Amino acid sequence: MKRVGFRTRLFIILALFAVIPSLVLTLIYGRTLTSTLLTVSGVRAWERAGETGRQVVAITRRKPLTAQEQAVVEAHERELNESLTRWAQFRQLAGESPPVIAFIAILGLLAIAVLASRVAGHLSRQLGRPLQELVGWTERIARGEPLPAGPPRRGAPEFEMLRQRMRRMAREIAQGRARELEAERLRAFRETAQQVAHELKNPLTPIRFAVERLKRDAPAELRETVEVLAVESARLEAMARSFSQFGRLPEGPPSEIEVGELARYSATATVPPHMSLTLDVEEALPMIRGHHDALARALSNVLINAVEACKSGGAIAVRVGRTATAAGEAVEIVVRDTGCGIPEEHLARIWEPYVTHKTGGTGLGLAIARQTILAHRGDVSANSTPGAGTEIRFVLPVSGAPAESVSEAAIA
Repeated sequence: MKRVGFRTRLFIILALFAVIPSLVLTLIYGRTLTSTLLTVSGVRAWERAGETGRQVVAITRRKPLTAQEQAVVEAHERELNESLTRWAQFRQLAGESPPVIAFIAILGLLAIAVLASRVAGHLSRQLGRPLQELVGWTERIARGEPLPAGPPRRGAPEFEMLRQRMRRMAREIAQGRARELEAERLRAFRETAQQVAHELKNPLTPIRFAVERLKRDAPAELRETVEVLAVESARLEAMARSFSQFGRLPEGPPSEIEVGELARYSATATVPPHMSLTLDVEEALPMIRGHHDALARALSNVLINAVEACKSGGAIAVRVGRTATAAGEAVEIVVRDTGCGIPEEHLARIWEPYVTHKTGGTGLGLAIARQTILAHRGDVSANSTPGAGTEIRFVLPVSGAPAESVSEAAIA
């Protein structure tokens, strides 16, 4: 058997809640009115008054009366007959009144039923539709599906407030799920990076020693081969360091950092002198609390990418200033270049580990930078136009800096 819907059940309950009391009250009213009419009419009293009145008139007529007395008796008889006639009419009306009262009561009951059905239908629409919509929303949230963005259905204002709260809750749940997935993914990447770094470092040390010995003892005809070995082993060592950096979070106690000075040093140390560099640092920036070396490496990785993007000619601009976030005051670092840019299909993956489009790259530079900024409870973003350049933005909160020891929860 198909279950009756919530809106139908609500309509039936509201209609019965209005009609049943009305029916009971109508029946009580009709019965009370009929009984009251019969009681007020005084059937027995009128009958006794009529009989005794006629007897008095008959006895009086048998006695000798003066003309004046005779006139009084006749007038009394006329009044008595008129009163008895009207009483008979009233009794007939009282006897016929119950069906009339019942008919009027039925009409009133039907009017109340129609009105109750209209009110119940209105209330069921005002309550049933929003509740059904919100129940459907809870199912969507449970399945991780987005909530519909259409106009709200009709209903009480409280339902619209509930819709807004549910939308905010759905966004927060989705963000929490995304952060949890991201934290789990990064945890897996870090474990892999640590293992790769360990496996690379173990044979690299004796290889580097052997290459240095070959440089001293190898004959001239093998110099080029030994140089290739030295270059490639150095590249492997740099790769191992990158994997090692990505495999661990910033360590040690945090300290007060002047972001403007950090940006100046990193920019001048990373960007070659022959390349156009513009520095714009806002004065009196607030200090942030974090790990200086880790943040310097993160910014250097971004600047290295900007330098490589501008090899064929271009300019780099670094701006440091105040900004505001939902969590409060923050400092932002913006690095712009006028290099080759990044295609739109690749832009979304530039922060992922092991994703690179450069020859010989490890794909860890921007991943390490993002990991560092997230560990400082900050945020990263990127915009790029192929052929016009790229903009990388770091946002570091002034309050809510990392604790004494940064945990994996900071990334989440």
